[in-house]
Amino acid sequence: MVTKDLRRIKIKYRVRKKISGTPERPRLSVFRSNKQIYAQVIDDINGKTLAAASSLGIDTKAPKKEIAAKVGEAIAAKSIEAGVQTVVFDRNGYLYHGRVRELAEAARKGGLKF
Repeated sequence: MVTKDLRRIKIKYRVRKKISGTPERPRLSVFRSNKQIYAQVIDDINGKTLAAASSLGIDTKAPKKEIAAKVGEAIAAKSIEAGVQTVVFDRNGYLYHGRVRELAEAARKGGLKF
């Protein structure tokens, strides 16, 4: 029996076969838990995380979608500060819907291109 987690992991590996972060165009990886959302800009060739943002320090009274949008703006600001303009979006096996979509659209508004 395939659970939701196993299904997501299968999709994750399928997507990760095709995309990889380079120093010129790193990978924007999203991880979503029940309470928090995390984003990292990763250079896979050198094995370095260039920028990271999460919802841990953000007020938890807001709806989850609004918190995800704040994390998207934060990751865009931090990655531009680190000298990254364009990224490859890695949704990590999650559907491009809800919190993942809000984070991606906020990162685009923040100045990232993908």
